[in-house]
Amino acid sequence: MRRGRSTRAAMTRGRSPPTVSGVKMPRFRPAPLNVFGAIAMTAIVAGALAIEPRPGPSGDGPWVALAIAGLLYGIAYSLPPRAVHPHMRIAALLVLTASMVALTALQPDGLAFGAVYYIVIVSAVRLPLVPALLISGLAVIAECVVIGLRVDEPAGAVISIASSVIPWFLVMRLVGRLAQGRQEAEQLVEELRESRAAHAESAALAERSRMARDLHDVLAHSLSALALQLEGARLMASDRGADPEVVEAIGRAHHLAADGLAESRHAIAALRGEELPGPERLRALAEAYPGDCRLTVTGTPRELPSEARLAVYRTAQEALTNVLRHSAADRVEIRLDYEAGETRLVVQDHGPGAPVQVGPGTPGGGYGLTGMRERAELLGGRLSAEPTADGFRVELCLPA
Repeated sequence: MRRGRSTRAAMTRGRSPPTVSGVKMPRFRPAPLNVFGAIAMTAIVAGALAIEPRPGPSGDGPWVALAIAGLLYGIAYSLPPRAVHPHMRIAALLVLTASMVALTALQPDGLAFGAVYYIVIVSAVRLPLVPALLISGLAVIAECVVIGLRVDEPAGAVISIASSVIPWFLVMRLVGRLAQGRQEAEQLVEELRESRAAHAESAALAERSRMARDLHDVLAHSLSALALQLEGARLMASDRGADPEVVEAIGRAHHLAADGLAESRHAIAALRGEELPGPERLRALAEAYPGDCRLTVTGTPRELPSEARLAVYRTAQEALTNVLRHSAADRVEIRLDYEAGETRLVVQDHGPGAPVQVGPGTPGGGYGLTGMRERAELLGGRLSAEPTADGFRVELCLPA
């Protein structure tokens, strides 16, 4: 079995928020905030273009144009929800603060003072606490100083701005912290899910390793000893002039025991995570069959999922075993068809006499084909096993 780690939680960890001096930045990026900020700053810039002095080549016009350019630069690098380096965002907010102050001084009747709300909200939401406090405080103080110098009652103007801006900072800071906490909780849940999946995979691998050890210690050892005993019995019968049919029967038994030993080793290898047998080993099955067995492959071979590969091989193996045990077939045909919508395996024997039914209720019958039918259904396919005019036919169909 090919093992792989889920990368989803790892990718989540790889997208950790950027930091400033080791402090995690909130990643709160609500769309309403972006829309509101864009509309507000557009109104401020539009007002600056419509109020005297307007941007131009003479008088205060160049300074107004420079202040508007600073506003646009600050918006471009502080508002977008894409990842922006914290230092660049801080620089953009500082430029925006300077441009706001300059524009307020140049156009006292304009809307530039509204930029202080934008600066405070963006700082609260997208910066760590200390930089957010410093930039917000600087913007509020600078704007209050400029407005205080331009109005008749500076105390009232300063109190009005401060009392309306500070609640925005506190509320948006709380909203940003709640959003960050939700994101961290989702990340912890994802890490817990990954940890549980890794634990379940580890437990499954441990159980498979235990089963592999048991098979090796019990089944493989017993089959190996049986194969040796049968080979010894065959040699003894041959040396003592036993009936040739007896010698041949012992030889077939030895061959089956050796095949069983090889298959048990393949099963142990599969339990330990090695590659599972598949359609490429059907030819070896046909060649190992003691009678006349022919393999035909049609269509363009394609890579099948590991469970489908194993189902094709095990079905052919079980069908050939049943032919040896329960049929007097003269020949066996194995056909593997790679069709457009499915992969089809047919194992059919031909011989004299009525075919022998194979199943749990018959003498010597087993649950092999029943297990193969269940395996096919789990893979979305089907398996049929039925007698024909001169033998028995097993057909497996799996979706492509």
